[in-house]
Amino acid sequence: MKSTYFYKGALALAILGLASCKPTIDTPAPNKGTADFTRYIALGNSLTAGFSDAGLYLEGQKNSYPEMIATQMKAVGGGSFSTPFFPESQFNGSGYLKLTALVNGVPTIVPETSNLAIRGQVGGVNLYTKYTGNIENFGIPGIQLAHVKIPGYGTLNNYYERLLTDATINTPYLDFVTAKPWTFFSNWLGNNDILGYASAGATGTSPTPKGAFASQYAEVITKLTSTGAKGVVATVPDVTKIAYFNTVTLQTLLAAINATPTGKDVKDIYIQTGAGTSRPATVEDLFTLTLNSAGVMGKPNNNGIPYGLHPANPVESKYVLDKSEIEVVNDFITSYNTSIKDVANAKGLAIMDAHSMLNEYGAGKMVNGIPVSAAFIRGNLFSLDGTHLTPLGYAITANAFIAAINAKYGSSIPVVDVSKYRGVKFP
Repeated sequence: MKSTYFYKGALALAILGLASCKPTIDTPAPNKGTADFTRYIALGNSLTAGFSDAGLYLEGQKNSYPEMIATQMKAVGGGSFSTPFFPESQFNGSGYLKLTALVNGVPTIVPETSNLAIRGQVGGVNLYTKYTGNIENFGIPGIQLAHVKIPGYGTLNNYYERLLTDATINTPYLDFVTAKPWTFFSNWLGNNDILGYASAGATGTSPTPKGAFASQYAEVITKLTSTGAKGVVATVPDVTKIAYFNTVTLQTLLAAINATPTGKDVKDIYIQTGAGTSRPATVEDLFTLTLNSAGVMGKPNNNGIPYGLHPANPVESKYVLDKSEIEVVNDFITSYNTSIKDVANAKGLAIMDAHSMLNEYGAGKMVNGIPVSAAFIRGNLFSLDGTHLTPLGYAITANAFIAAINAKYGSSIPVVDVSKYRGVKFP
């Protein structure tokens, strides 16, 4: 956008000019460019579904980035767009975390357990209320690339199961999302192929092998472009820069311990390096947000040794990413993103560089007068789980997708007004 002002040399002419002329803003007329937005479908995981605050619930679903993009696409020929919303009477969906107090910077965060969309359990796993309407938002929390062609994946993922009938329960995800014709797509699969490993301190599910990721990603995009449809893909974010890994630090742990009557003059926090081995933590080590909520720091074991304060009772590996593990995580992400970009460029698709975008906003920016950063709670970008976005974060993401689409296809989809969306909800 630009504003054009007309100035006159003489004072009288300037006054007359200001009285008779108003600033004008040049904005392009809505235009679809070379793309067809008649039926837009969105593939992805929890971020695509609108997952927030460690749960999937109706407000988050309504504020998902595909919902926002589809709304803006209506100005350039976009059609109807359906997200598998939870019922209004069960608006809290799977349940989520909520902030009930913030005293001297210390939050009280509790689970929301009312008005859930749970119809029962199987083997201790919740079954959610079935959805039977049209679907264009196919975001499935927990899904990885390797899962998209698995027959019976609906029996393994309760978020996918709620979308299926008895007749379709064995339908692979990729077949399910392409069962009806589509004209445009967004694809943000790939995040979970590294996130589980990283978020569990490099003790979780191993990252998807690089070669397998490349071939699986190419297979998905080949299917999505097989009809001639255009689309946009997103890269894998830098998970080491999210609030989940940058809230609990060596400094905050030492400060909290030294503030207790029994923790004066503690100089080191010890972390596990292997079976029976440990070392003092350094500022290069990343602690998970879950260490804070676990409430274990300083607690003595059966031998009276305080947790994390002695080499014999160190902070467990599941709560820490050390320097070498961070390098492994970033190496996989770099490889994944190279594969994503190579496939997208070969197919002539738009690319939303989520890795760069989230690092940029995470480092701190003002957005329409709103401060945004990766800071926990007050940063407005990440929700209470430290990993998924707030409605404001999803609005920023939607605009990044729209910018990539417009740049690639010559369209002029209007941007989202991010000021309409909240960050973390305060009590």
